Amino acid sequence: MSAMMMPRQSNRTSPCARAPKRTRTRRSRRALTLIEGIVTMVVMSIAIPPLVMAIASAASRRASQTLATRARWLASERLESVMADRHSTTRGYAYLVPANYPAESSISGFPGFSRTTSIVTTGPNFVAGTGYRTVSVSVGYQDPIGGARTLILATVLTDYTP
Repeated sequence: MSAMMMPRQSNRTSPCARAPKRTRTRRSRRALTLIEGIVTMVVMSIAIPPLVMAIASAASRRASQTLATRARWLASERLESVMADRHSTTRGYAYLVPANYPAESSISGFPGFSRTTSIVTTGPNFVAGTGYRTVSVSVGYQDPIGGARTLILATVLTDYTP
């Protein structure tokens, strides 16, 4: 065949051989519609406040536990001091009187805490009598959740020396 007889090739491809047409719609090209944005804002406004309140409540409970631990430590410190005085060779059982342990309305290094020591002489049944002293230490503080709190630790000391 001669060159004149060959069918001419066109630059166009046949409709069957074309690349598939993109089927994206206009909506899928946009990031967010107005309705989707409003729905997101409504859901967030409902979900976030309880979450923030839960976090604030947890922080308050944590602070409350820390204050209670400090109060226990302050009460234990005073009780140990009284017990050390009881077993001291220079002070002894006779030294355990309320006048030697005055109330502290403010404890150095622990603002907001107060401490009192009560010493009561009792008998073996914790009624009137002698030979036993009940020592109670009260520590007061302000709790961020429940207001004023008081922690009391107590022990019994005797006049017995082995």
